[in-house]
Amino acid sequence: RLEEFLKQEVDLELSTLPDFEERVIDVSEVEQLMNSINTIPAPCAPVINPQAPNAATGTSLRVCWGLFSDDTVECYQLCYKPVSNERHSDEQAEHTLKVKETYCTITNLLPNTQYEFWVSALNTSGISPPSERAVYVTAPSPPTIKTKKIRSCENAALVCWESGDINPVDSYIVEL
Repeated sequence: RLEEFLKQEVDLELSTLPDFEERVIDVSEVEQLMNSINTIPAPCAPVINPQAPNAATGTSLRVCWGLFSDDTVECYQLCYKPVSNERHSDEQAEHTLKVKETYCTITNLLPNTQYEFWVSALNTSGISPPSERAVYVTAPSPPTIKTKKIRSCENAALVCWESGDINPVDSYIVEL
C-alpha cells in the first residue's frame, strides 16, 4: 500500500489563501531606552593631590590623585611639563602618560626643577575634564664639596661646597 501511495500525485494547494497582516513595529523608543541603560557616563574630573613629603628625588617625582565619585574609569591620562618663568612657557614640551592606578612615579626629571601636573580620567564614553594643575618640585642634586678649600684646627672645621643646581636651594643639612 505504501508503494502505491507514493506513486500518486498529491495536490498540496490550499483551498483558501491565508490572510496575514504586514505589521511594521517601531522599536526605536525601546532601542533608545536600552542604549541609555547600557551607557556609562564620562567620568568627572579627578582631584590631584599636593606634593607629599619624601615624594621626590633629584630625578623623580611620585604624583597621586583621586576620583571623588563612583565613576567607571578604565585609565588615567597624566600630563606634565616643566614650569618656566619665560613668556613662552606654553611652548614647553608637554608629556602625556597613560596610567591604570591613581598614582605614578615619573623618572628622568631635572633636579631642583618645578613641574606642573594635571590628570584626566577615561572610560568608553569619553574623557573627563582635566584636574586642577599642581606644581611639584624635584629634590636638589647633592652639593659638591670643594676638597681643596677644607681647613681644620683643633676646635673647628671649614667645609665649602657648591650647588650644581640652577634654582636656588633653601637650606643645607651638614652632618658630622
